[in-house]
Amino acid sequence: MEESKFIELLFYILPALITGLIAYYFFRLHTQNEEGRRRYLVHRESQKSTLPIRLQAYERMALFLERINPSKLLLRVAPVDADKEHYESQLIHAVESEFDHNLAQQIYLSDECWNVIKASKNATIQLIRKAAMNAETADKLREGVLNDLLDKQPPSYAALSYIKKEVGELW
Repeated sequence: MEESKFIELLFYILPALITGLIAYYFFRLHTQNEEGRRRYLVHRESQKSTLPIRLQAYERMALFLERINPSKLLLRVAPVDADKEHYESQLIHAVESEFDHNLAQQIYLSDECWNVIKASKNATIQLIRKAAMNAETADKLREGVLNDLLDKQPPSYAALSYIKKEVGELW
C-alpha cells in the first residue's frame, strides 16, 4: 500500500518538477538575453562617444604619415648647410618629433595599426640613413632619397592604406 502512495506522490511531484525545470530554463534564457541586450545598448552608447575620438586619432595619424612622407619632409626641412650628417640628423629628428607628438594616439588605434605606423616610421628613417650612406653633401642626400622614391612608393603609403581599411571597418 505504501508503495502505491509513493508512486501516486511521484505522479504529483514529477509534473511539478518538470514544470519547474522548464520555468528555470526559460527564466535563465530570458535573463541571459536581457543581459546581452543591456550590454549591447551600453556598447552602442559608448561607441557614440568614442567613435569621434577614434576617428580623430586616425586623422592625426594620417596627417603624421603625410608629414613623414620623404618627398614632403624634404620640402619642409631644408638643409642649413652642406653637411650631410647634420641634415640626416635634422630629417630623422623631424620624423621622431612628429612621432613623439602623436604618441598618445596609440590608445585609440588597434595594436596592429599602431605597429604598421611604427614600421612605416622606421622604414622612412632607414630610407634616409641608406641615402646618407651614399651621399657626400646634404643636396646629394636629398637627391638620393628622391631617387629611391622614383622606383617605389614611400613607406607611409602602406600605412595610410591600412588606416583607410581600418576606418572603413568602423562603420
